[in-house]
Amino acid sequence: MDNTRVFRMAFASVYPHYIAKAEKKGRTKEEVHAIIHWLTGYDERTLQQQIDKKVDFETFFAQAPRINPNVSRITGVICGYRVEEIEDKLMQQIRYLDKLVDELARGKAMDKILRK
Repeated sequence: MDNTRVFRMAFASVYPHYIAKAEKKGRTKEEVHAIIHWLTGYDERTLQQQIDKKVDFETFFAQAPRINPNVSRITGVICGYRVEEIEDKLMQQIRYLDKLVDELARGKAMDKILRK
C-alpha cells in the first residue's frame, strides 16, 4: 500500500467526513473534537488553525502537541488492518483517529472511546 498519498492528503479535506459520519449516527461535532483533542493534544484554537492552513496528515500529526500516551489501548480492525499491528507510526496514528471516529459513529460511550 502506498502510504505517501494518504500522508499528503489535507487533514481539512477528510475532517468534514469525520463530522458527517458522526452526525449521521446522531453524534456531534463536539464529540469528534473531543476525540481529536484527546488523541493529539490540539485544543480548539490550534485544531482550527491546522484546518485553516490545510496541513497534510503528516504535518498534522508531526505538529500535534502531544499524542496521548494511552493510544496503545486502541485496538481492533479498521480498513482491514489491526491498528495495533500497523508498523508505520504515521499510518497507525491516522488509523487510530479513524478507529475512534468509527467507535463514536457506532454508538460507543465517550468514556470508553477515550479509554478512561
